[in-house]
Amino acid sequence: MEKVYKLLKSAGAANIVLGILLIICGIAFGVLNIVTGGRLLKNRRNILF
Repeated sequence: MEKVYKLLKSAGAANIVLGILLIICGIAFGVLNIVTGGRLLKNRRNILF
């Protein structure tokens, strides 16, 4: 039974680490999207449709 607890503990720790990494990546991509959108708005006169 102790072996199962150790396995679940390591799986839980891995899931927490993966979740933190996904949150960090999401924040980074969000910031990049905001910066790119700001640049597009700044240069909107040069955009032709």
